[in-house]
Amino acid sequence: MRLSVIVPVYNEEKTVLTMLTKLSEVDLDMEVVVVDDASTDRTWEILQEMRQQAPFNTYRYVRHEHNQGKGVGLRTGFALVTGDMVTIQDADMEYDPQDLPALVRKWEEGKTQGLNHIAVYGYRNLAEQKFTTRWGNRFLTTMTNILFGSRIHDMETCYKMLPCEVAKALPMEGRRFEIEPEITSCLLQAGYTILEVPISYYPRQDKKLAPWKDGWPALAMLLRRRFGQPFQVPVVAAREETVAAK
Repeated sequence: MRLSVIVPVYNEEKTVLTMLTKLSEVDLDMEVVVVDDASTDRTWEILQEMRQQAPFNTYRYVRHEHNQGKGVGLRTGFALVTGDMVTIQDADMEYDPQDLPALVRKWEEGKTQGLNHIAVYGYRNLAEQKFTTRWGNRFLTTMTNILFGSRIHDMETCYKMLPCEVAKALPMEGRRFEIEPEITSCLLQAGYTILEVPISYYPRQDKKLAPWKDGWPALAMLLRRRFGQPFQVPVVAAREETVAAK
């Protein structure tokens, strides 16, 4: 099974080199797609230097002309992936790439148990987050469970592993961090079982996500997905996913 990893970056000159180095050390068959959302610092310059060196010269690098938000960055990345499953790796050092094999193992366990439509989430211990961020995450996760009848622990996690063909079929209407509830609600509407594994988490203080600014759009996305047209995986995508799982 080949894992595609989307790395959305915006003004991460301090951490992008370290993060991609850590990602290169993961013992998995991986495809890496880096999407720079029009960084205004040295991020893109650093990426251009890295792409001249192994193993980073096997990665794919894309840059937006204008800053459009994480959701648009993921939409760009999802359109380019060619692996069997895809996940997201933020470049801000909050998540440890060495946790990715655990997600793959959980997916493999689900397959051996006869589950056909699986996504895997890495759930965090949020104890070290700021109070407003922690309770915002818990509120949105609780609302997800109430609205969609799920029992997940961390809807907002970055580590969401899902079939590539399903990712390509997502509507991807969210432009910022409301992309997280959009992906989750679409998976649940399409009948996917979301398995979970605990992961490491090192929250940083200067987060781009703002609880009050981004919390309401996230809640609005959950409500819109719940009471709007349900997401269904196109027949072609579903067929390709079944073939990839064999």
